[in-house]
Amino acid sequence: MEFSQEENNRLPITKFESMLKTNRVLFFDSAEFESIIHHYLNQGKVALAKKAIKLGLDQHPSSINLKLFKVEVFIFENKLDQANKLLEELHIIEPNNEEVYIQKANILSKEDKHEQAIVVLKKALNLAEDKSDLYSLIGMEYLFLDQFDDAKKSFMKCIEIDPHDYSSLYNIVYCFDFLDEHQSAIEYLNKYLDNNPYSEVAWHQLGKQYYSLKQYDKALGAYEFAIISDDTFVGAYLEKGKVLEKLKSYKEAIENYIITLSLDDPTSFALLRIGSCYEKLGQNDLAVQYYYKTVHEDPLLDKGWIAITQFYCKKKDFQKALYYINKAINIDTENVVYWKLYAQINHRLNFLEEAERGHKRSLELGNYELETWLVRGDLLAELGEPEAATFNLIQAAEFYPENAEIEFRLAGLYFQLLETEKATYHLKNAMRFDEEHLMIVEELFPEVYKSAVFKRVLGK
Repeated sequence: MEFSQEENNRLPITKFESMLKTNRVLFFDSAEFESIIHHYLNQGKVALAKKAIKLGLDQHPSSINLKLFKVEVFIFENKLDQANKLLEELHIIEPNNEEVYIQKANILSKEDKHEQAIVVLKKALNLAEDKSDLYSLIGMEYLFLDQFDDAKKSFMKCIEIDPHDYSSLYNIVYCFDFLDEHQSAIEYLNKYLDNNPYSEVAWHQLGKQYYSLKQYDKALGAYEFAIISDDTFVGAYLEKGKVLEKLKSYKEAIENYIITLSLDDPTSFALLRIGSCYEKLGQNDLAVQYYYKTVHEDPLLDKGWIAITQFYCKKKDFQKALYYINKAINIDTENVVYWKLYAQINHRLNFLEEAERGHKRSLELGNYELETWLVRGDLLAELGEPEAATFNLIQAAEFYPENAEIEFRLAGLYFQLLETEKATYHLKNAMRFDEEHLMIVEELFPEVYKSAVFKRVLGK
């Protein structure tokens, strides 16, 4: 009876696991142990890998490869001193073993010694027959150092060796993007496509570059070629949909997004975009259906909740908008955008205390926009809390010094509180910063504006 390759690979693992259950010690050759250890490490089953390494070295104490697996586990467990010590022993025995250099570089990388790791990996290059993995490792070390040009060159060497190394292709494009070299990326990808015309990945990446440069017609053409190369490529349909939206071809965009729903599990992104397209087409019933589907598919996607809330705000149905933003906040109480919407909606409904609470929470979460400080101060004043309003605006002044809008408000509040000295100080500051904003006092503090003491301080 013949076994398939997959079954042949499983035999040592099955035999090993059977041995563990029975506590009988069976013999495996070193290659079988390597296969077993490799399998467990790939599965993340480090404890079983360690058992296999121990038994393997008991039966094959001189095996360099098994000892290298032991080094790998030491590194994984952050036992770098033990890993280094064992590597030194292995280097003496096999000074030309490229894997010894790779593991040494791995240790240096974990110690943030990326320049030294690159030096060691370059030594390994001189020993290796297959250099592709080493160029990839060198490229990653350059990325750690933010040396994107050198990283890009290393990944390009990977592509020269293996044109279908898409991981390296993605890294090359990432480097171009980081360096803001979109035109150079386009030239590189077009040259790559001359030799690999049916690479859906390259067409997809080319489309993204054209999209970055707002060359939407060219981006559309690239995505269409990606789909011709692989008509099940979900990413190409999604990106094509985005381009069609930019071109205001909303019906065609919807068609592409819907194709993705048939090819794979529905994504919240596609559902959200379909809803947005229907809204732009004025088909509100369909739009809201897809917004509902979006938040049902992924309750943690803030864009879904924001879309459905804003949908009802545009319809001036603030009660429904408030209902959905409350649901969103119950799911994620730390989302600043939710609290800003909560504040704005409550303000529209004239629920001033809740509106103030929303702005306060936004500030607590680090949203220090000037508008947030000002509106909260105005709300506190309207709620009859001038002391709290002044404290809020004094905090705002720390972030926005010499701001007339803050100073005029503080002047008005202090005049209300009959603290004339402080009021005078802030009024003079405000007039010096920008006297055109004097209308703030007239609008927010009309009684103060009409008062004799205000006019006297103002010099009128």
